[in-house]
Amino acid sequence: MAPEHRRSAVRRLAFVAAALVVSAALAPGPAFPVQTASHPDPPRPAPVTHSATPAEPPEGRIARLPAFGAYLDYGPAGLERMKELGRWLGGHEPRVGHTYLPGDLWRNIEGGHGFLDSWAKWRQDKADRMLVLNVPMMERNEENVPDGEVRQLLRRAADGEFDDHFEVLAERLVELGAEDTVIVLGWEMNGVTYTHRCAPDPESWKRYWRRIVTVMRSVPGQDFRFDFAPSRGRDAIPWTQCYPGDDFVDIVGMDAYDQPRGLTFDQQVSEPYGLQHHVDFARAHDKPISYPEWGLFRNGDNITWMLRMLAWMDEHKPLYNTITDYCPHGVWLCSDNPRASALYRLLLSSPFAPQPHPQPEPGPSVPVPTAPTAPADSDPTPTPTPAPDGPVTPTPMPSKLPYCAPLDLAKWFEEQVGGKLTVCLQWAER
Repeated sequence: MAPEHRRSAVRRLAFVAAALVVSAALAPGPAFPVQTASHPDPPRPAPVTHSATPAEPPEGRIARLPAFGAYLDYGPAGLERMKELGRWLGGHEPRVGHTYLPGDLWRNIEGGHGFLDSWAKWRQDKADRMLVLNVPMMERNEENVPDGEVRQLLRRAADGEFDDHFEVLAERLVELGAEDTVIVLGWEMNGVTYTHRCAPDPESWKRYWRRIVTVMRSVPGQDFRFDFAPSRGRDAIPWTQCYPGDDFVDIVGMDAYDQPRGLTFDQQVSEPYGLQHHVDFARAHDKPISYPEWGLFRNGDNITWMLRMLAWMDEHKPLYNTITDYCPHGVWLCSDNPRASALYRLLLSSPFAPQPHPQPEPGPSVPVPTAPTAPADSDPTPTPTPAPDGPVTPTPMPSKLPYCAPLDLAKWFEEQVGGKLTVCLQWAER
């Protein structure tokens, strides 16, 4: 994964209920003036000048830092960029570090060559940090291995042929002091991209997952959590057919990008095996949810999608979320999405981060803002999710909001959007 750098043009919002989007998916931080100048590629943001004293959280609400982060690079450069991202967010430091083990050779899947050292040290430096590690289940993971060969590999794996590699990885993580790492094992298994995909033999795939988890949990001192993270939608196989069982899964994640072209956020919620199905499935299995990968995609600099996705995460309280921050998905390293970038920066730098009131009052219903989107021309990294075969029923935004506090944004932002959002994300008169 290597960042690409491109640009595009901007629109704008005026009054935002910061508490809606920041209470769980976001977090408190100082206020900042939104600026029209774009950041360099890769960005080296200057320190933010604070225009006002940060507001205190409302009485009775304790500010906390939810687990959010970004994928910025798989190596030490990712850790340096996390510091810069925190400065860009007005001092609001991401507390989730997200990286991937290479899937080319088994020795790299074992975390060799000191690959994990800097990430483990970062995790140990602060008690509230979380290390999220994507772990391939097969070598040659992105070499377009045909289904027949994948099927044979899965059967060999289910019989224990590859167990030793995961024992080595688990021992290495424990020795480095990263024994509580979140392991995103065999991600996007419902797709066609990776050799560790599920569709060629779902039963063998599930047996293999269970073997890996059993082996890694057998290492003394480990406290791993295993995240089952399909891509949104049906893809090559319904992801529920790959679920290996509650005893072997700690978190039910989902990789969620704004795709395919023309599919609205409501359709992404209600499509088969979409966002709502994910939340409902996790609840039925008594598991927390996560979004290890999410971001913009086929519909370009889609500020409406960004707003809705942040609000969705606020409503459903994922254990963590990490945006994929390279083009065409990102908001900081990628300069193709200036409108969504400005919104993301604004909300994650908001001084208002109240926790939901113990007895929340119903808020007004929330209409969806309509902002035009620009299509993205670049080829994606993730595998596109096909549109649903049949009609879908849009799912409305939630009508009950935990707490609403108006945030008066810079005039520039209002002019760029061409309208106003009042408290609780309602469009005001233009």
